[in-house]
Amino acid sequence: MRILPSFFTLDFFLLCLSSFLFFSSFNMIIPELPAYLSSLGGEEYKGLIISLFTLSAGLSRPFSGKLADTVGRKPVMVFGATVCFISGLLYPILSFVGGFLFLRFLHGFSTGFTPTGISAYVADIIPYQKRGEALGLQSLFGSLGMAAGPAIGGWIATFWPIEILFYCSAFTSILSILIIIRLKETLQNREKVSPQLFKLKKGEIIEKRVILPSIVLLLCVFSFGTVLTIIPDFSSYLGIQNKGLFFAVFTISSLGIRLLAGRVSDKFGRIPVLRVASLLMVLAMISIAFSTDKTFFLTSGVLFGSAVGMYSPTVTAWVVDLSLDNFRGRALATMYIALEAGIGIGAIVSGFLFSNQPENFNLVFLTAAGFAFIAFILLLFSRRNGKLSLSFY
Repeated sequence: MRILPSFFTLDFFLLCLSSFLFFSSFNMIIPELPAYLSSLGGEEYKGLIISLFTLSAGLSRPFSGKLADTVGRKPVMVFGATVCFISGLLYPILSFVGGFLFLRFLHGFSTGFTPTGISAYVADIIPYQKRGEALGLQSLFGSLGMAAGPAIGGWIATFWPIEILFYCSAFTSILSILIIIRLKETLQNREKVSPQLFKLKKGEIIEKRVILPSIVLLLCVFSFGTVLTIIPDFSSYLGIQNKGLFFAVFTISSLGIRLLAGRVSDKFGRIPVLRVASLLMVLAMISIAFSTDKTFFLTSGVLFGSAVGMYSPTVTAWVVDLSLDNFRGRALATMYIALEAGIGIGAIVSGFLFSNQPENFNLVFLTAAGFAFIAFILLLFSRRNGKLSLSFY
């Protein structure tokens, strides 16, 4: 019996560990940010906590994709983690509403760069027939970070001032950088950084080959933006003291299913797995909308985590399948643009619909369910080559 996947090399393990630390770093502070912003007098700007972060991430994706294809995977990963470190140090210093919102925008550049480099690196070192499984394992470590971050952050905030939480976030990102430096660069023909590389042509922003999977991802992660923005308040409304508990539950529930989803998508295709994932997301959002106690609420988190665990590595594998080797960074950047757009739109819309009124919780989550259902409809008419099986496509 095979104990470890055949692709489980030292570099792959180090990349997974770095991914864990990176995602822990910026997710550590998320559950405490709504209350922190309110303490600064910016309660009405809660919807911008996530949307500003995702806006800058989305704006930086075309650059990170191009740089990953030219300068290398490692520099892109290191730059993103460095932004995490700097942002963590500055939160306690710029402790006013304008400064906080500026840092949320700055912080978003971290996820605009590092995940693009990580995904391109994995695709470089993994054979096609194991791509889904490998991406599932790598995203599992990222999910562990997303689970550990909020849980640890909530625990830290219980005993120490929030400034300590920000410094812990910065320190964690430094550990991620130290590991990335140890990795071997996988891009063969590298260029030196120059001003010309930051000039984007029209065709360098979006990779047309991966538009369909990117749209599907956008519709699915609308729910993620909703969860990041509204769940802390909903947790308090239900009397749950640790606002990171839901994040821990849904992330942990996504761990095992990522490996299974990756293997199934390698064998039976990406689209069948994504159809199930989108339906699970619809069910999860409806379940959260009608949660009235802690048990039902956390059970809904299990459903949500299962959906995330299925679509996350599967969409990434589908995008890599459709991309050309020379433009893999651009294709992944296109996918991440859709990811950030979906999360950002979900955050803005949910914040607007919620308006700090508890009676609007149902409307917020049912709206997210509607977006996930549209993704399911698109997948019903999708073909493996990334096109719709409609006569007018």
